[in-house]
Amino acid sequence: MSSFFTAPGGDKKRKRIPGTEGPKKRLAGATPKPSINGHKPSARLATPGAKKKAVARDEEISGSELDSDLSGDDNGASGSESENEGETAAEKRLRLAQRYLEKTRQEVELEDEYAFDAEQIDRDLLAERLEEDAAESKGKVYRRLAPGLDFGHAAHTQFRWNSKTVTSVAVCAPYAYTTTKEGCLTKWRLQDLPKDQWPQTTRKKPKKPPAPPKRKPERVCYTTADPRKIKDKTFKGHTGGILTVRASQDGKYVVTGGTDKRMVVHNAEDLKPIRAFTQHRDAVTGLAFRRGTNQLFSCSKDRTVKVWSLDELAYVETLFGHQDEIVDVDALGQERCVSVGARDRTARYWKVPEESQLVFRGGASEKKSSKSSAALQGIVPGSLAQEGSMDRVSMLDDDLFVTGSDNGDLALWSVNRKKALFVVPRAHGIDPAMKPSEASAEANPGPDVVPAPQPRSITALRTIPYSDVILTGSWDGCVRVWRLNEDKKKIEAVDVLGSSFADEENEGKGKAAGSEQEGQQPQQEAGEKDLVRGIVNDIAIFERGDRGRDGICVVIATGKEMRLGRWKYIKNGRCGAMVFEVPKIAKQAGVTEQSTDDEEE
Repeated sequence: MSSFFTAPGGDKKRKRIPGTEGPKKRLAGATPKPSINGHKPSARLATPGAKKKAVARDEEISGSELDSDLSGDDNGASGSESENEGETAAEKRLRLAQRYLEKTRQEVELEDEYAFDAEQIDRDLLAERLEEDAAESKGKVYRRLAPGLDFGHAAHTQFRWNSKTVTSVAVCAPYAYTTTKEGCLTKWRLQDLPKDQWPQTTRKKPKKPPAPPKRKPERVCYTTADPRKIKDKTFKGHTGGILTVRASQDGKYVVTGGTDKRMVVHNAEDLKPIRAFTQHRDAVTGLAFRRGTNQLFSCSKDRTVKVWSLDELAYVETLFGHQDEIVDVDALGQERCVSVGARDRTARYWKVPEESQLVFRGGASEKKSSKSSAALQGIVPGSLAQEGSMDRVSMLDDDLFVTGSDNGDLALWSVNRKKALFVVPRAHGIDPAMKPSEASAEANPGPDVVPAPQPRSITALRTIPYSDVILTGSWDGCVRVWRLNEDKKKIEAVDVLGSSFADEENEGKGKAAGSEQEGQQPQQEAGEKDLVRGIVNDIAIFERGDRGRDGICVVIATGKEMRLGRWKYIKNGRCGAMVFEVPKIAKQAGVTEQSTDDEEE
């Protein structure tokens, strides 16, 4: 009885049935190897369908238009045909397409010397975007926005709902959030630009004229504090006034801090409180989100800066070092923040992972000025007030930041130097002199009782991250715009938001010479003609379009009183908020040519 092991070797092999095995792939450039005995290997059987497809594909390639268009080029490349014998059909199509594109590009360049390559332009735009992303990851100023923004022609509108002083404002496009001293948090929807409000959906021209664009923001929802819950530890909302508000970039959370020592996390959609943190021992005065994350920094009058993680709704750690109450804090992409300590006159740069801090001391700018230099500037020596408190701070990049003080100084700081790089003294001017009846309670007071006019303090400060734009606010009837110069060592004035105040300044240029001779500087007081009436307590900015293509939107919070106290009161001020739409400067073709022709004439 025969078995598999006893059978002959020829019977052990399996017989292959023709047509059951498909064609196998060939590698590019591979040539069939000869057999050991010198004869060619036998051709492998393939299915009839696959063979027909391969023949049809080869005929399509050989008879394509590319071969007819490149017939002249193929004659010159006949020597290299032997090298391309083993290429597949897809590789041949790709090679012919590349040769066709190259020939077409050469023909276009010969016909038009001003032709451009769209692929190269796309490559350049992509390279520029990658460079910007790399610069932002390094934390450097890389955007020059100030020269391209038309602040003089900014459209404005005002909105309010509560009669109390608005203490803070935050934006997360297209929504804005405002807070008041009585504990009201309101959500507003900002209107789109006129070109985006009523888009044309059909090709036909509408018979009716388009509706006028809306400017005034719409109130979405609001929530108020409940003073009756002051002893309820399970209450998640506020029980007192709100001093600051910030919104996360992802649009999930809105965080507020108030005089009730609470930091409350709200749901951004309906402003319902999610969690209330009571770790601070005094009023929460400032908040700042780390850029691109839900990590939060908070500062308080208890002289501490606390770090939070809103993804876990958890407390992380506390930073100690300030000798007085902390009134403002700011942060960017890295795990670092800058805070100002009011009357300890220091700004502290916190490196959270390294558990270290850098201390920057102010108050030294006015010591260099003397009475003689003040007389040359046309300013009363008594108006040169010492810096007594650092009230505002905002970061330009990870190495540069600016601070605003109660004596009106706008200072530029670098983490590589302990002293300020540049100081703009009295950035918002000096208050007008008081009347004798206001300075004294006597029946007929004389002019001797009138004190020297004091500079206006900087009550609001905001920058566009990684750019050269700086905005400051006070009670002079406008928001002033500054920029960082190209060498990043000076601050220059650009324009003002509030055209009526700018017109008054231009009209007052004639009076400036006479007043300087008398030893005083011409003053402007915020009146009923000013667009910004009241004290600017906070500023928020966001960019319209992709990376500011359509300009920027500036939202400011105004009130009759300061957000942290009542030592300054503007009788004719407005409690509310204003929106400024700053457009881009339109580039008109032929403007330079026209100007040169006019000069020649």
